[in-house]
Amino acid sequence: MAQQDYYQTLGVDRTSDAKKIKEAYRELAFKYHPDRNEKKPDSAEKMKLINEAYAVLSNVDKKREYDDLRARFGDSAYGQFRNAYTEQDIFDGSDVYQIFEEMARSFGLRGVDSIFSDFYGSGYKRFAFKQHGLHGKGFIYRGAMGQGRGKIGAGSVPPGVGRLFKFLLNQITGLKLPQIGDHIHDTVHLTQEFARTGGPFPYNHHRRSKKLVVDIPAGTKDGQQIRLAQMGATGKNGGPSGDLYLKVKIKKPLIEKAKDFIVSTFGR
Repeated sequence: MAQQDYYQTLGVDRTSDAKKIKEAYRELAFKYHPDRNEKKPDSAEKMKLINEAYAVLSNVDKKREYDDLRARFGDSAYGQFRNAYTEQDIFDGSDVYQIFEEMARSFGLRGVDSIFSDFYGSGYKRFAFKQHGLHGKGFIYRGAMGQGRGKIGAGSVPPGVGRLFKFLLNQITGLKLPQIGDHIHDTVHLTQEFARTGGPFPYNHHRRSKKLVVDIPAGTKDGQQIRLAQMGATGKNGGPSGDLYLKVKIKKPLIEKAKDFIVSTFGR
């Protein structure tokens, strides 16, 4: 996986606030907008990188996770981050699409429908409805951004009515949304030596009744998560399976366990 640094991509630093991050993104999105770079085919790829960087750094939780990985893994933080987050996860809740629409209105550029169809193919579709006291809008994509995943984003839909919203959308449009399967979380226990060296690790996937061989990276830390793409629960309506997340727990040698017991029981 090609490495990049989200901060370098946007031209900001770790201390930049939300306003500065958004300003940097707006400037770059305008600069590399495909309508302004018709003779520069590489601008579309640059735009994708900018979109991804902004989606991460504009989200408090994702930014915090990425900062932690940068502190721990340095230049390889991007690869570590993408092992834990799919592109669907990264863009979930992002206002990238709203910003594209604002640029379209202000500068007469193409909006998100046309641009994202170019970026991600014919699988990108948008919808809007207003009926039964609810109104909403969103998008569904199945392509490069989501690696075959279905994605839906809702507009003015009250919190806590996700199932009702999907039901009404199906009744109004006849559209059955592809639903990603649930993610599965489990724990694997490694010795300190194996965590240090890494290598193939046998894992019995009880939910799927199959045995897997998981590639454990060298230098794996206690608490780190390893993502196995599409090894979670099966999706619905043609949607892909969820992911399997394995949390690493490193076993302590017996002498360390005994020491911990003594300290916790009798104090230092």
